[in-house]
Amino acid sequence: QVQLVESGGGSVQAGGSLRLSCAASTYTYSSNCMAWFRQAPGKEREGVAAIYPDGGNTYYADSVKGRFTISKDNAKRTVYLQMNNLKPEDTAMYYCAADWVPFRYGGDWPLSEARAYNYWGQGTQVTVSS
Repeated sequence: QVQLVESGGGSVQAGGSLRLSCAASTYTYSSNCMAWFRQAPGKEREGVAAIYPDGGNTYYADSVKGRFTISKDNAKRTVYLQMNNLKPEDTAMYYCAADWVPFRYGGDWPLSEARAYNYWGQGTQVTVSS
């Protein structure tokens, strides 16, 4: 059973920073891509950032490029999302996702497609006030 446990959410003022963590319980961490998504009330879940198993390739949504950084610590089986210069529009529930289907089987789903991931964490709330 794969378990993803997020932490690090909170409330900050615009311009502030937060670092989210996602601890993975099994081999999935090292064998497939992991990603961060977010979902604001009334909106669809949005792919924010993703990282390949070797950490060498990453993906970022245009809305967060230059402000967010995804990274991983293999020894801790943990993926991080460093969020700087936060804006009120970054307010959302943030979810960690693992096991991107195209990495195993191919296919056209991009790293930003929520349906392409098999495992999800419970989410951590990020609130940015103006």
